Amino acid sequence: MIDAHQHIWQLGEHDCCWPTPDLVAIYRDFGVEDVLPLARFAGVTGSVLVQSQESDADTDYLLAVAEQADFVKAVVGWVDLAAPSAPARIAQLAQQPKLRGLRPMLQCLPEDDWILRPELEPAIAAMKLHKLSFDALVYTRHLPHLEQFARRHPDLPIVINHAAKPAVIATDRPADDWRNAIREIAKLANVYCKISGLPTEAGKDQGQTELAPYIQHLLSVFGAERLMWGSDWPVIGLAPNKQLCIYKNWLNLVQHTLTGCKLSEIESVFIGTSLRFYRIA
Repeated sequence: MIDAHQHIWQLGEHDCCWPTPDLVAIYRDFGVEDVLPLARFAGVTGSVLVQSQESDADTDYLLAVAEQADFVKAVVGWVDLAAPSAPARIAQLAQQPKLRGLRPMLQCLPEDDWILRPELEPAIAAMKLHKLSFDALVYTRHLPHLEQFARRHPDLPIVINHAAKPAVIATDRPADDWRNAIREIAKLANVYCKISGLPTEAGKDQGQTELAPYIQHLLSVFGAERLMWGSDWPVIGLAPNKQLCIYKNWLNLVQHTLTGCKLSEIESVFIGTSLRFYRIA
């Protein structure tokens, strides 16, 4: 199995300024050596390392770690896509054997439609030239703009992180705004989605019963061939439900929700989609 979304950081190093001290559960250094025992216990054999800082230094750090860690199969880095130097930086990074994608932190930007700005187009063209994918860190409100962006660039593979971070509500049906926005953007063949991050959007008493409808909706609109599971470790440590802070418990919840799916669909969610999307040999 492949963990399609995992982080590492060293506080105060490589421009690391997040997490902040108030996030007590994750305010310490995390490295690949910390996740390895958890992943192996769960049967996970590789991961996609994703940026957590808006920094070139952080991306260089992730790539250096990945070069020495067989467990890391791909890296999603960061580039200032609005900078005039972005195409040159992208070309440089593309020479790194494990660099597979870039992630602007759209959720943090003041403009919900930032991704549609014309000055980003040279950087997006460079991403496509070098066959890099686009990780979209967004909330539900960003999805209409991301959909417009995806239509503009049908040859750019895009994956929505954390299912667009829906607010998990205590009913058997997710909120209509999220359901509808996800359904619309899933109609685009170049858009994928990660089953990740949901535990941190749920309440302290919410678990399988509340999260299953979100996973089932994703499966119904994307199909297993465009879904991939990710732990969001160690950020999952912020989950209000402390049982879901545990790496294997989150994996088990998703596996249980997929009970009844075809074996080929389960394999796609846990390894096949990640291999195809991130071009992992």
